[in-house]
Amino acid sequence: MKAQWRVFREYPDFRRLFGGSSVSLLGSSVTSVALPLTAVVVLGASPVQMGLLGAASFLPHLVLGLPAGVWVDRLPYRRVIVATDLLAAAALAAIPILAATDLLRIWHLYAVVLVTGTCALFSAIAAQSFAPLLLPRHELLAANSAFALSNSVVSTSGNALGGLLVQLLTAPVAIAVDAVTFLLSAAAKARISISSGTVDRPKESLGKGIWTGIRAVVEHPVLRATTIAATVGALAGQMQAVIVVLFLVRDVQLSPGLVGVALAVSGLAGIVGASVGVPVTNRLGSGPAFVLGMTLSSLAGLVLAAAAGPTALVYAVVVLSQLLRGAGPTLYGINQVTIRQVLIGPELLARTQATWRFLVFGMQPIGALLGGSLGGLIGLRATLVISSVIMLIGTAFALLSPLRSLRQLTQTV
Repeated sequence: MKAQWRVFREYPDFRRLFGGSSVSLLGSSVTSVALPLTAVVVLGASPVQMGLLGAASFLPHLVLGLPAGVWVDRLPYRRVIVATDLLAAAALAAIPILAATDLLRIWHLYAVVLVTGTCALFSAIAAQSFAPLLLPRHELLAANSAFALSNSVVSTSGNALGGLLVQLLTAPVAIAVDAVTFLLSAAAKARISISSGTVDRPKESLGKGIWTGIRAVVEHPVLRATTIAATVGALAGQMQAVIVVLFLVRDVQLSPGLVGVALAVSGLAGIVGASVGVPVTNRLGSGPAFVLGMTLSSLAGLVLAAAAGPTALVYAVVVLSQLLRGAGPTLYGINQVTIRQVLIGPELLARTQATWRFLVFGMQPIGALLGGSLGGLIGLRATLVISSVIMLIGTAFALLSPLRSLRQLTQTV
C-alpha cells in the first residue's frame, strides 16, 4: 500500500487522472446494475433483447479497436479523456430524461451502450498511454496497482450502491448518478497540466498505423507472449463467467445468499491482490509475477469443478476458487499493463494498447457464446474443466517464453 500511496501523493497529475477515473468507475458500476434493470423492469426486454444489449458493449472494441489506437495517437491525450467523459455523461443523461417523458425505448439503450462503450475504449487507450507521461516509468507498477485496487474496491461497492439507488430512485434515475460522475471525472482530468502525448513524426495512413501497432506486439517476444496468454485467458475466463452462477445454483445447489457471498469473496480477493501486487512483483520480477497470476486464474475453474460432498466442504472449495479467481487476474493484469507501458515507446504505445484491447476484448463475446453452448451440451462442470485447460495452455505459452526470466523492465521498442 505504501507504493500506491506514494504515487498518489507525489504526482498531482497522476492523482487527477486516478481520481477522475475512480469516480467515473463508481458511476459505471451503478449503471452496470441500473441499465439492465431499466431494460427488464421499465421496458420489459426479452432474453434476445438482453443478449443484444450485452453484445452491444463489446461491439466498439471489435469494430473500432484497431483504428482507435491510431486516432488516439494523433490527438492530445488530455483532450481525449475529457471529451469522452463529457460525451458519456450526455449519453447517460438521456436515459432518465427519456424515461421521465415516457419516450424511452429499447433502441435508446442500445445507442447509449454503443456510445459509452466507444468512449470507454478511447478513454482507456488514452489513459494507459498518458500515465507514463505523468510519472516516472519506475513508478508505473505502483500506479497500475493503485488503479487495480481502486477498480476492485469501487466495482464491489458500486454494484451494491447501484442496487440501493435503484430501490430508492428507480433504475433510470440511478443512471443519472453515473452521468454526474462522468462530469466530475472530466473536471478532474481537465486540470492535468500536461495536455499532449503526441510526438512529432510523419503522417501515415490509417492502415499503416494499425499495422505498425500490430507488428510492435507480434515481433516483440515478451509483448507477444503476454498478448497471446491474455487473449487465451480472456476467452477461457468468459467461458467460465457466463456459467459460474448457474453452476453454483444448479449443480452445487447453493442458496442465493451464499452465492452472493461467494461472488463478493472474489472482489475482496481482487482488493488483496492489488494491495500486495507491488511487493510480490518486486520479489519475483514482472514476468514471473504475470505467470503466477495466470496460473492462479487457471486453477480457479479446476478447483470450482471439484466442489462436491457435504455443504461445508463444498462451500470451502467454492470460496477457495473465488479467492483464486479474484487474486489471479489482478496480479497478471497490473503486470501486463506495466510491461507494455515500459517496453513500448510513447510513439507506439496507443497503437499497441489498441491491438491488445481488440484481441482480448474481442475474445470475450466468443468465449461467452462458447461457454454457454458447451454448458448446455456437456454440462457445467465439464465446461469449467475444459475452459481451465484452455487457460492453462495460455499460461504454459507464457511460461515457455522469455517472460519466465523477465525480472527488470527496460524500454526496447
